[in-house]
Amino acid sequence: MDTQDLASPTATKTPVMEVKGLIKEFKAGEQTIRVLHDINLTINQGEMVAIIGQSGSGKSTLMNILGCLDQATAGEYKIFGQSVSRLDADELAKLRREHFGFIFQRYHLLGDINARDNVAVPAVYAGMDGGARSDRAESLLADLGLADKVNNRPNQLSGGQQQRVSIARALMNGGDIILADEPTGALDSKSGEDVMTILQDLNAQGHTIIMVTHDPGLAQQAERVIELKDGYVIEDYQTEHYQPTQTRPEPILDKHRKGKLSSFIDRLFEAFKMSLLAMRAHKMRTLLTMLGIIIGIASVVSVVGLGKGSQEQILANISSLGTNTITVIDGYPWGDPRRQYNDDNLTPQDAQAVADQPYVVSVSPQLDSNMSVRYRNIQEAASISGVGKDYLAVSGETLAQGQGFDEQSILTRTQDIIIDDNAKQTFFPNDDNPIGEVVLIGSVPGRVIGVLAPNDSGFGGQVDSPTLYMPYTTMMSRLVGSPNIERFVALIDDSISSSAAESAISTLIEGRHGADDFRIRNSDSIRQTIESTTGTMTLLISSIAIISLIVGGIGVMNIMLVSVTERTNEIGVRMAVGARQNDIMQQFLIEAILVCILGGLLGIGLAFAIGELINNVAGESFKVIYSPTSIIAAFVCSTLIGIVFGFLPARNAAKLDPVDALSRD
Repeated sequence: MDTQDLASPTATKTPVMEVKGLIKEFKAGEQTIRVLHDINLTINQGEMVAIIGQSGSGKSTLMNILGCLDQATAGEYKIFGQSVSRLDADELAKLRREHFGFIFQRYHLLGDINARDNVAVPAVYAGMDGGARSDRAESLLADLGLADKVNNRPNQLSGGQQQRVSIARALMNGGDIILADEPTGALDSKSGEDVMTILQDLNAQGHTIIMVTHDPGLAQQAERVIELKDGYVIEDYQTEHYQPTQTRPEPILDKHRKGKLSSFIDRLFEAFKMSLLAMRAHKMRTLLTMLGIIIGIASVVSVVGLGKGSQEQILANISSLGTNTITVIDGYPWGDPRRQYNDDNLTPQDAQAVADQPYVVSVSPQLDSNMSVRYRNIQEAASISGVGKDYLAVSGETLAQGQGFDEQSILTRTQDIIIDDNAKQTFFPNDDNPIGEVVLIGSVPGRVIGVLAPNDSGFGGQVDSPTLYMPYTTMMSRLVGSPNIERFVALIDDSISSSAAESAISTLIEGRHGADDFRIRNSDSIRQTIESTTGTMTLLISSIAIISLIVGGIGVMNIMLVSVTERTNEIGVRMAVGARQNDIMQQFLIEAILVCILGGLLGIGLAFAIGELINNVAGESFKVIYSPTSIIAAFVCSTLIGIVFGFLPARNAAKLDPVDALSRD
């Protein structure tokens, strides 16, 4: 039958929907199936219309198109005189949240929130004030007989009660047009009658009701029946219940709508809350998602802490040599052919010339030799070092017993000696206080006046063989018979640049000698080299840890993609009640960010636990030193991972088609 020949309802009402030549087709493999054929309809304000037909007749498809959940393949559909085909996704969402209310056969309530919050969801996206939103949700539930169920979740409600919550949700933003898809299909007879009574009451209040049903008896309770068969309208007639009315529901949103910023914050809060609920509902999945982030962040923070601790320990050991020291060594630089002809160039006078400079705190000349040392019946080969009175200051060594050398010791060439801990253990194993004892160095006697504290740093020239120290003047005149020294160490004022002091000393000595017949070793250069080396190693290992972070991020993305698939129906419900694409994207993006932030915090906590364990095991010899910069960087990194790797799943969720999303369980 040609739909143009069908009796059309009297056009005494204001048209809200106009459909002309509407066609809907679906792809089925290589074939195209036409579900709706040349539909022409006008639905007026305040009508209660039943769309009836057998399964497969196209009635649900038509309702989805009328409700802006789906779009026609061809033809024209106008709502309130505006062509729907010209609207983008967010404009269609605005229509759904401000003018439509959906009642589904399977209720489609959000299982993680209570009845009141389910009812209030459309108002969140519409920007309704929070207080007014809550009051209206509770009022609607009370009107529908659910005043005592506002805090119940859907699984704590019967089917009839869930459908009433669905009706309250449809009315939340006003519900000018209510679309009910088999509203009694999943209910018992009594609950079905109650729902139909509610729909009739709403129609009497001016709501336009469009109901899809396959039950002819139910359809006859409407004012108008549109029957479909195989995608064609075969009948369109008014029932005996037809009562023309121009009444419109009271506008709700304009009274309680908030500003754009407040509305945006409200939607962010809703997304945040739903993200937390989703994470709580899937604790194990959330933990497994975070695992890669936890390991990556813990690795970064721990590696940087270990590197920093190692660096500080090495630098502390270097400092035991004396802070900011420059050593001038006799002889031409390595590889210089002149080196084989002359390597006796440094003298005590060179050391004194440097000591006289204003940027030098103290200087200690030094020369070394290996000789046989005997005490009573103990005879061993030992290292003998001739040093200046300031040796302890420039070397960082400390005395465990006795005293050091003074100016008089140097001037009078005293045969006093200071022994290190190895010498004490070698020559005086049973003597706790060797001060005053005399040993023979070759054939020269020496009296012990001091014992050095053990040096376990690995720096400062500490060797396994016993070492004895005496005034360099004594050693020059009594042991080696030479006027030259092998080197001297200058302690530089901390306020002076080490490199500037090095340059000045080099110029001074070269001027005195007339040649560059010496070498300079700057402790600050060693420090810089070690800092650079440890920094490079830390960067290398951190890079490996960052790779694990990226792997963790990919894990987050994969799990979030699974989450989107699992929650497709929820996405469809939110779209149906008016959520914008940005609202959906924000929800899943916030969830990904929360997972990564929480993983980052747990990773930082794990790093601190690892560091504490290492510190307890290592004791005072080594400490993990945490870098606030690395902790902040790790935290920022985890957040960025959430944004970057959460974007694709969030975008996929936002791009879902509402009707397809609603059809999935």
